Amino acid sequence: MSKIISRLGHVRSERGMTTAEYAVGTVAACGFGGILYKLLTSEPIQNLLNNVIERAFGVIGG
Repeated sequence: MSKIISRLGHVRSERGMTTAEYAVGTVAACGFGGILYKLLTSEPIQNLLNNVIERAFGVIGG
């Protein structure tokens, strides 16, 4: 029985997997953040957001 347990220990050894997953997640988050920043700082999107905010304040203000 101890041979089976020792074999499973070798097969299931996933050292570093958590670190690698965090690294991939961090790179993906940075990439998504960069795309989002580029999108939100573009002039057409800024104009669209400005119009939406002006309309919202127009409705609220009466």
